[in-house]
Amino acid sequence: MSDLYAALGADVLAAGTVLWRSTNAGPQVALVHRHKYDDWGFAKGKLDNGESLAACALRETWEETGVRARLGARLGDVRYRVPEGSKLVRYWSAEARESTGFLANDEIDELVWLPPAEAGVQLSYAHDVEVLERFTAPTSVLLLVRHAKAGSRKDWEGDDDLRPLSGVGRTQAEHLVDFLGRFAPERFHSAVPVRCVDTISPYADAHGAKIEREPLLGEEGYWQDPAAGLARFRELLARPGLTVLCSQGGVIPDVVETLLDEYDPLVTGVPDPEKTPVPSRKGSTWVLTTDPTGALRTADYYPSPT
Repeated sequence: MSDLYAALGADVLAAGTVLWRSTNAGPQVALVHRHKYDDWGFAKGKLDNGESLAACALRETWEETGVRARLGARLGDVRYRVPEGSKLVRYWSAEARESTGFLANDEIDELVWLPPAEAGVQLSYAHDVEVLERFTAPTSVLLLVRHAKAGSRKDWEGDDDLRPLSGVGRTQAEHLVDFLGRFAPERFHSAVPVRCVDTISPYADAHGAKIEREPLLGEEGYWQDPAAGLARFRELLARPGLTVLCSQGGVIPDVVETLLDEYDPLVTGVPDPEKTPVPSRKGSTWVLTTDPTGALRTADYYPSPT
C-alpha cells in the first residue's frame, strides 16, 4: 500500500467533482447515469498509478462528461465498503470551462444538468446528497500561497526583500505550476519580496500574466497597518473569478484566522481546525471561496506540492 493509501486509511482511492456551470437561471450541476448499476451520481473514478486525487478528479470529470473544468472548494470524503476493502472518494467543486461534448460509453450512458435542489432529488445515494449539501457555487476563489523556501536570512547581507529562493524553493515553485493549473487562476498578486514573486512567476510567466505587487500584504507593510492590509485582502477576496496571492508566513496565519473566526467556514486539510494553529508552511496554499453574500464559505489547506 502506498503512503497516500496508508495515510487515508483506504484500500481503494477515487476522486470526483460536483461539476457546475452558470446559467441565467442560476447554477446547474452535472449528474451522470451508470447503466450497469442504474444509478445517478457525480463524475468520479479510481486513481491511476502515481496520480494525485485532484488530478484524478479533473481527469475523471473530463472522461465521463466531456467537460474541462477547474477546481474550487474541497467538498469532503465519502467512505464505504467494496469487495477490495475500504474505499474513499474525495470530492471537489469544479467549474465547467469548456466542453468537447458528452459521449455515452460502456460505463456512463447519460449526462444531465440540473439546479442543485433538483439534483438532490435525482441522486441515488444519501452520501452524495450530503456532498451536494456542502456545495455552493462560489462568487470568488482566492489561492493564498506562502512563498517557497528561500536562502538563509542570516547569510544574506543585502536588502531582505531581494533575498532569493533557494534551490529547494525553486523546485517548490516549479511544482506549484501543476497545482495552480488545476484551479486555472486569472489574476496574480504578490507581496513585494522577490521570493514571493518568484514563487508564482513560473506559472504566471507560462501564461503571459503580470504579477501585481501588494505592499500592504507583505510582513513589513501589513504589520505597519494591519487594518489596511486586511482591507486590501478583502478587496482581492471579493473579486469574482480566481485570484492568486503570494505572501509571507508573518501575514497568512493572521489573515486566515481572522476570516475563520468571522465566518466559521467549512475547513479541510487541518486535523482539528478549532485546536490547531493556522498552518502556513513554505510553498503551501490556502484555497478560500466566498458565496454570493461575500461570506467566506470554505477554507482548504494544501501543503507544498511534491
